[in-house]
Amino acid sequence: MSITPPFPVKAAELLDWKSLASVSDPIYLEYKKDNDNKTTEGLTAILTETRASSVEELQRNISAIQKVLQNHETYIPVHFTDKPEEYSKFWAIRSGIFPAVGGTRKPGTTCLIEDVAFHIEDLPNATADLQQLLTRHGYDDACIYGHSLEGNYHFIINQSFESEDEVNRYEKLMTEVKTLVVDKYDGSLKAEHGTGRNMAPFVRYEWGDDAFEIMKEVKHLFDPNNLLNPGVIFNDDPKCYVKNFKPLPLIPLPQDNPVSKVNRCIECGFCEVNCVSCGFTLSSRQRIVIQREISRLKQSGENPDRVTLLEKQFDYSGNQTCAGDGLCSMSCPMGINVGDLTHLIREQHLPKNSFGYKIGNYFGVHLSEIKGALRPILSLANFGHTVIGTKTMTDITKGMHHLIGIPLWTSAMPKAYYKKEIPVSKTEPNKVVYFPSCINQTMGLAKNSPVKEPLINKMVTLLEKGGYEVVYPKGMQNLCCGTIWESKGMPDIADRKTKELEDALWTASEHGKYPILCDQSPCLHRMRKKITKMKLYEPVEFIYVYLKDKLEFTQTNRPVAIHITCSTREMGLADMLINLAKLCSTKVLIPEGVGCCAFAGDKGFTHPELNAYALRKLRPQIEKEKIKIGYSNSRTCEIGLTTHSGIPYISIAYLVDECTKTKNKNNIS
Repeated sequence: MSITPPFPVKAAELLDWKSLASVSDPIYLEYKKDNDNKTTEGLTAILTETRASSVEELQRNISAIQKVLQNHETYIPVHFTDKPEEYSKFWAIRSGIFPAVGGTRKPGTTCLIEDVAFHIEDLPNATADLQQLLTRHGYDDACIYGHSLEGNYHFIINQSFESEDEVNRYEKLMTEVKTLVVDKYDGSLKAEHGTGRNMAPFVRYEWGDDAFEIMKEVKHLFDPNNLLNPGVIFNDDPKCYVKNFKPLPLIPLPQDNPVSKVNRCIECGFCEVNCVSCGFTLSSRQRIVIQREISRLKQSGENPDRVTLLEKQFDYSGNQTCAGDGLCSMSCPMGINVGDLTHLIREQHLPKNSFGYKIGNYFGVHLSEIKGALRPILSLANFGHTVIGTKTMTDITKGMHHLIGIPLWTSAMPKAYYKKEIPVSKTEPNKVVYFPSCINQTMGLAKNSPVKEPLINKMVTLLEKGGYEVVYPKGMQNLCCGTIWESKGMPDIADRKTKELEDALWTASEHGKYPILCDQSPCLHRMRKKITKMKLYEPVEFIYVYLKDKLEFTQTNRPVAIHITCSTREMGLADMLINLAKLCSTKVLIPEGVGCCAFAGDKGFTHPELNAYALRKLRPQIEKEKIKIGYSNSRTCEIGLTTHSGIPYISIAYLVDECTKTKNKNNIS
């Protein structure tokens, strides 16, 4: 039975058993369990897409496809969905097959991918032959996947080049692939991607002498000096595909540390879409590449001068300008977090007997005093801003930043917030433990802030509006989540501070009886990773879960911008933030091309150029939409956003408070 025109299938992506295994597909795992963990080589998935201009046409397409498939036995029933949140996950799995399979390779081996094509009528037999060919040469972990509707398959192998036997095995495989594709099935050795050195020796064999010479003449017309990709399409060396292998040496990393996952990287570049420094200095992928080269040179003992140069150049491009936000892990199918690698490198450069570590330890012990010392500095800067004006203050501080390296002041810098300003909460029916972050305990409002109350005060007002009495942890002036020490490469101090905070919150919450709120999303992110025996919330989630039903929302027509912080994305709260903003405003802008703001705790002060690069696309969108105010849930991020957008950014708590009032208690169920 065939599907009659118009052909409703727009895509049909095949994923063989190894592809499914690499991404821990739940159906694959179920199948394996049902078959007593025996072979799963018979399991294959076909991800099928159909499109239509109407719901009725879409349903007709689905019915036609299902009718064709009804005579075929499937492990699970055929299922179609038109929900983006469902089908996008399937396509994400398909997109991540290459790096996922590469991530399962034996450490030190190279992940290689090729794409071949067969005539559609030959596809079943050709697929089986290709599988058998890979198995016969000992590539038991190889996988086949790809565009079956076009007869275009990718196959992935993990290959070692450390011995002559391994090189010979690879050479025999590629020779037989050539024979299978070209001779037996009259297919194509390169279906959709460039030839590359791997297939360059076989171009003449596939196309014949006449076509090969014509292609060379065309190449010569455009590139008479052979400067463009020499040897990639045309190569006179028939053995070029088994020479000059790129090594993937292991970076010496502690195996009991999650950062060791870095060695599974195949350098595919999926991470770069979320890397804030990509295009500015090094991307997350390039950081791994450089560290691998440094490791290779150190292990081989060759060219120590090159090692010294690479380490020196890496300090700024790889270390200092890494925001360490971890967003790279969200687009990496293996979840590799290069921020963790950066933190480890910083730790290795900061031994416990160093002056920098001792300073960090002193700050950890005397945090309350350090915050007390920072407040007069903020007050002095605010006084100078008031007296000499924004332009003069900016010029002076910018000059001092470039001349002697002091942190850069901007007009968004707030004045001090003193602990005597922390409000005492009223008695309410419910209780919440509120831990104001170190930042918000230290920083008050900026000089030209559009609001009148510091965040701590506003947060208490909002909580009381929702019927919550606020409980503060004891000694909170010296408490911290530890993020600043973690980011600086002092994880032991960071963990110590987190433990102090955990103990104080455990007591304040009466052993987890009450929910706990921290007003800084990045701080809460670390708290959640380290503290698991209590319910911890940042502002957006707490408001959405605990306050939303107790408040009556009235939307404003004033357009607002929303910045989704890295921690908000990583905790899966981005949609919740957007939905909360839409409860408050009829016009909510989520600027495109703006991910991590790269303020990264203090990077916005010490390396403001990274913050400026990260937000280079923000201001034009703000001005185009005539937006006057923006909201987020991280104070330091808001400083950078205010600086580079031309509008003030403040906590989402202010918007919620402005647009809500306490619900009539008679209407609360």
